[in-house]
Amino acid sequence: MEIQELKKLLQERGIVGAGGAGFPTYAKLDERAQVILMNCAECEPLLKLHRQLLERHAEEILETLDEIARTVGAGQIVIGIKKEYKATCKAVDRYIDAYPKMRLQLLESAYPMGDEIVLIYEALGKVIRPGGLPIEEGVVVLNVETVYNIYRAMKQQHPVTDKLVSIVGEVEHPVTVRVPLGAFLEDVVCHGGEMTARDPVFLVGGPMMGFLAREGEVVTKTTNGVIVLDRSHSLVRRKDRNAAIDLKRAASACCQCETCTSLCPRHALGHPIEPHRFMRSAANGDFQDMGVFLNTMFCSSCGLCESFSCPQGLSPRSLIGDYKAGLRKAGVKPPSAAGAGVSKGREYRRVPEKRLAARLGLSKYDVEAPLQPEGFWQEQQLIHKVRIPLSQHIGAPSVPLVEKGQQVKTGDCIAGPAEGLSVGIHASADGIVREVNDRYITISVK
Repeated sequence: MEIQELKKLLQERGIVGAGGAGFPTYAKLDERAQVILMNCAECEPLLKLHRQLLERHAEEILETLDEIARTVGAGQIVIGIKKEYKATCKAVDRYIDAYPKMRLQLLESAYPMGDEIVLIYEALGKVIRPGGLPIEEGVVVLNVETVYNIYRAMKQQHPVTDKLVSIVGEVEHPVTVRVPLGAFLEDVVCHGGEMTARDPVFLVGGPMMGFLAREGEVVTKTTNGVIVLDRSHSLVRRKDRNAAIDLKRAASACCQCETCTSLCPRHALGHPIEPHRFMRSAANGDFQDMGVFLNTMFCSSCGLCESFSCPQGLSPRSLIGDYKAGLRKAGVKPPSAAGAGVSKGREYRRVPEKRLAARLGLSKYDVEAPLQPEGFWQEQQLIHKVRIPLSQHIGAPSVPLVEKGQQVKTGDCIAGPAEGLSVGIHASADGIVREVNDRYITISVK
């Protein structure tokens, strides 16, 4: 297959990064690629879907990786996987010898190993410049579910209509289940049985980078997990924040110990992000050095600074996020910056994932969440309506192609790619279109 043909296929069938910000995958494919790096590091504690998917579909995923590499002309394929995922490594070992360009790179169980900048250094020894893209170093990073979605698009003509989601925490039976895009979280969580929390709250994504769900929140192409916790849990209280109070606490309690900067994974790779300097300037309204604020745009939002590092329990990651959002809204671009080189003490400043889970009060929830067979959600008959967002990816929202009252089948294209960076959106269930607007399309499920 030619590269332009593959790019068009992936755009039309709605393939985006299934584990992060939802960057359209077709835009990553580039003839400059020398290495295809597959991410199976499961960045966040408690989430298990990528290792489970790779274990179950190793043959299909490795075959697809090889075809992608041949299409773009990459000479090397690397699978970055934590060494503790023994069953998944064993499944890969059964097929990897058929692909001479492919190898496993075993990784330590540290957070945030799944951050693509960290992963590239750990797996390949390459340092991506501050604000740079992996392709500048000849690398394309794809996670496991994204590669499996490419397999389904290429071999089964199947667009992205569903998402694997781990349902963990305060539920009777933690599971990983494939559910239709646009499914309401209240319905999705029911696949894990009864909720065991008195006042349950849904944390969408992982415990570090996830967010508290609002009423009516739905599954999108980037929803990896739903963690059910009681509203009284310390992690929920931290996420349910007030920016003004965070600033006042920083002004009164930040002792400039620099632990947040010392343990910052991006800072350790030479990126000019220094949370302690930001906290000092933001808390005191000191704008003499604007570089302190502009450099927040190099933050990966991993959350170590506020959920692990800070001895005062302050919120540098959240405050940095507020400033980053403000800069982007104002149209400010990341500044040009040179890397300072990898810190000599970096390898001694990794944060073990089990220790992180204990610090977050989540160790008791780190249990098996078995991957259910495809079709499980239909058998359970718990989902009767989906509300499919038109913007589930970085770039322009998709353009609706259907009208209210129209009957659709699973896989029908209901919104086409807009001009610029965009992808198609497809019906995630058989049913009737009940609402169409500029934000979402609602379908009642048959």
